[in-house]
Amino acid sequence: MLAGAWLPWVLLRPNRLAPGEYLRLPPAWVALAAALALLPAVVGHWRRGLVWLPATLALLLGVWLLGGRTAAALTDQADFARASAASGVWLYLLGAGVAAYAAGLALPERRWVAWLWLPPALALLLGGHLADWSVLVEGRNEGPRWVQELGQHLRLVGSALGLSVLIGVPLAVWAAGRARVADAVLGVANAVQTLPSLALLGLLIAPLSALANAVPALREAGISGIGVAPALTAMTLYALLPVLRNGVVALRGVPAGVIDAARGMGMTAPQRFWRVQVPLALPVWLGGVRQAAVLLVGVAAVAALIGAGGLGTYIFKGLQSAASDLILLGAVPAALLAVVVDGALRALEGWLGRRLGRAA
Repeated sequence: MLAGAWLPWVLLRPNRLAPGEYLRLPPAWVALAAALALLPAVVGHWRRGLVWLPATLALLLGVWLLGGRTAAALTDQADFARASAASGVWLYLLGAGVAAYAAGLALPERRWVAWLWLPPALALLLGGHLADWSVLVEGRNEGPRWVQELGQHLRLVGSALGLSVLIGVPLAVWAAGRARVADAVLGVANAVQTLPSLALLGLLIAPLSALANAVPALREAGISGIGVAPALTAMTLYALLPVLRNGVVALRGVPAGVIDAARGMGMTAPQRFWRVQVPLALPVWLGGVRQAAVLLVGVAAVAALIGAGGLGTYIFKGLQSAASDLILLGAVPAALLAVVVDGALRALEGWLGRRLGRAA
């Protein structure tokens, strides 16, 4: 974080594609940023529980300076000039984010302090303070198209996750009490995971194209070698392993004594499954669903290469034209989406664990 205060903060370019000029912070801002960079370490030696305060201030200063310096860089520039975040911004925000996360870990009963920077940062974003940052400029230019691609990304992730749960849950229940079946299904799921996502997408093009040509009804339904069909197939196969593995482990981990007690109470096998095994296995099983969801957010970006759409469209479009702003327009929302999905499902896991703990 300290090094980020001295590194270039803004890259000013005459247009989206042309090389530009790196701009550093004025000396006064460098001194302030450096002081805030040192404070978490100093406060940590004195009182560990207060590390969140300088870390939060450092994060907010980084966001505020990004907006202020990009606006200053574009003064008297043409409308198509771009002011991008340089290496100093990313290094500074990364260091401050790590410090804030560590502060949350140091206070298990108050982990929310690690996120105190988020509401003010969102206020700066929604208030237009970051409006001159090149990524947001590109976002405004894309407008409804970006919203459409974000919606497509969410649909791909949601559909693949739903299919993986629909397939993986019965398979896990079937395999939990059968060692050979478990070895077989987990072996196949593991084999799929060893394939790179791009290779799996390529392998699906030929068979799906042949299937669509052989069955006209499938072709009329939109199934072909490129597009959504191979993307959903590959994503569903990728998400099966965490759902299957955690399901088998969770069901096998239910204490035998609990099941015996339920049997002694006169419960039938279906009653034991739904009233005892499933509630006890659900938190661990949900952990597999969370892992699958986060995995799918990343795989959905790669699926743009075969015409499935999504945020990956901007990533590969930016790579083809060497436009880093377009890359970030797809990569930053995808990363934030993964964090949000992980946080929401992790909170659900914790809530279920606490509720079951109280019930026990």
